[in-house]
Amino acid sequence: MQSLSRFSFLPLLNLQKPISSYHLKQIHAQLITNGLKEPSFFAKLIENYCLLSSPQNTKYARLIFEHFHTQSLFLFNTLLRCSQPNDSIFTFAYWVSKGLLVFDDFTYNFVLGACARSQSLSTLWLGRQVHVKAFKSGLMSNLLVKTTLIHFYAINKDILLARSVFDEMTERSSATWNAMIKGYTSQRGRSKKCCREALVLFRDMLNDVSGQIPTDTTMVCVLSACSQLGEIYSGACVHGFIEKTIWVPESDVFIGTGLVDMYAKCGYIDSALSIFRLMSVKNVLTWTAMGTGLAVHGRGKEALELLDAMEGSGRAGYLNEAYDFIIEIPIKPDAVLWRSLLRACTIHGDLAMAEKVGKILLRLEPPKNSLHMPITSEDYIALSNVYASTGRWRQVEMVRNKMKLKRVETKPGGSYIRTVCSSP
Repeated sequence: MQSLSRFSFLPLLNLQKPISSYHLKQIHAQLITNGLKEPSFFAKLIENYCLLSSPQNTKYARLIFEHFHTQSLFLFNTLLRCSQPNDSIFTFAYWVSKGLLVFDDFTYNFVLGACARSQSLSTLWLGRQVHVKAFKSGLMSNLLVKTTLIHFYAINKDILLARSVFDEMTERSSATWNAMIKGYTSQRGRSKKCCREALVLFRDMLNDVSGQIPTDTTMVCVLSACSQLGEIYSGACVHGFIEKTIWVPESDVFIGTGLVDMYAKCGYIDSALSIFRLMSVKNVLTWTAMGTGLAVHGRGKEALELLDAMEGSGRAGYLNEAYDFIIEIPIKPDAVLWRSLLRACTIHGDLAMAEKVGKILLRLEPPKNSLHMPITSEDYIALSNVYASTGRWRQVEMVRNKMKLKRVETKPGGSYIRTVCSSP
């Protein structure tokens, strides 16, 4: 068999979409057969195995590292970075017990990141053990490790320890300031006090001699603090700062959404609407912030009009965003709104979403003080057509039987043509 060059594997391992397990094993076998032992190839192989997120493929990724001809720290760090959080923690703990590797700053950054993302109840204890290990390894002066450590403690609600790590740092990056400010704004149990600390910290950042420039992430976190405090003066000052710096709020969907949320929660709903209308790009959070603000301020009619506007988003192809918005809005959506989304789903061929919306539509209760059901025969037929388009005839029959059981009458279709009669 003709041997393959190293360049033959590069396009295969760098594909944008995930490679199947079967094809990965074929590539793996060819790498071994052709004697290619470069760590970069096997790192890409580990990355692709981990993308498949199954226990078997995670095992293959781990075996690649364990059976490599040398114990490569580069491959080990790749394994930690790409694995699921609990798998990363387990792998790190296993190799700590073996004592065969000398870890670097990337190792601790990846394992602390895994601890921050893990849903395990013992995460805080595990992260503290990693903290101690990093300290003993002499890596607690590393900027990257300390920044990740701040994020880890903050996300696990130990904000005092996060601040302690922050205060010990002699050098801070924008990411470090962001981690600490975001940590304060995420402490929902004691939000008022922590949000004030976030605003004080933002002021300290602007006055810091290192000259760190706030990023869009910084501004979103600071706007969140103003929203939670309901302080319009602070929020307006932050808005002014944003406009005087490099950002145009209406062109950044995250900053724009933060401003909409801040003004709505501070009682200035017209200012929120003004920014909302100027935004060129909106995501589901933008729509939700605006809709919630209108509803809370007693402007239910405008909130419902905003919901209707999501049909336009559906026609543009943003079906998931439209669905999420309808679910999260505090006003209970009616049949007309769900019907609009169902129509958009069928237009764009999203049959899975159409089925979900159709089922919700058929479960709607009649409005109070009304003798008529909000559901029409067209709703049943629409769901029936969704099933028919995918060949699910059993479900079609179930929908039709349900119509008969509830005595839903179908309106006969009709058409006409207009003719012009000419005299002879």
